[in-house]
Amino acid sequence: MEQTIRRLEEKLEQLTEQVGILEDTQSIRKLHHQYGYYLDQCLYNEVVELFADNGVAYFMGGIYKGKAKGVRRLYIERFQNRFTKGHNGPIYGFLLDHPQMQDVITVSPDRKTAKARFRCLMQAGLHESAEGQARQWWEGGLYENEYVNEDGVWKIKTLNYRGLWHGDFDKGWAHTPPNLYPFPTVTFPEDPIGPDELITDPKPWLWPDTAVVPFHYPHPVTGEKWEAKKPTNV
Repeated sequence: MEQTIRRLEEKLEQLTEQVGILEDTQSIRKLHHQYGYYLDQCLYNEVVELFADNGVAYFMGGIYKGKAKGVRRLYIERFQNRFTKGHNGPIYGFLLDHPQMQDVITVSPDRKTAKARFRCLMQAGLHESAEGQARQWWEGGLYENEYVNEDGVWKIKTLNYRGLWHGDFDKGWAHTPPNLYPFPTVTFPEDPIGPDELITDPKPWLWPDTAVVPFHYPHPVTGEKWEAKKPTNV
């Protein structure tokens, strides 16, 4: 009887841990999807509040450090001022939709941190009847993020967005000029809305250059970790 009770207690502990990891996984998926919805609606203030205080954002070859400084500089002082003229929320004629999908989420054994990979496909533009230059474009990218559980609440620790390719709506991505969007070369404060640090290793790239954004997880069958190799032209 005692052995049976111990086995049941061990099984209960195991199942409790498995349920906890599933709950964490769902919370992280929900958090990132909510990030996507907030960003699509230009609710940049709400986006910033999803980060931990020491949160970091990687974007277009630059690193923005700290929720109150770097992250806010990116989303409020750069995106909000550029796309919605300082307004927190959508404005007439501006479109930004980038659905989040193909998530692979890995919770650490202690359930205090996690990593996740998401893919997004963006459609964006400014309507011809809105103030400004009418335009529309496609964009594809990947997120390789880190999350932290603070007092039972999952938050973004590192948001690492890698825009991979862009394309005009009418011409398509096959006709995208190389280096269409230049990466930053100057940091804050010399550039008031620039990153705190430049990413130089690995060197940033955009389509038609190609490379693999490193996977945070090992191969599920072999257990091997994928190692980056130099891209080749075939």
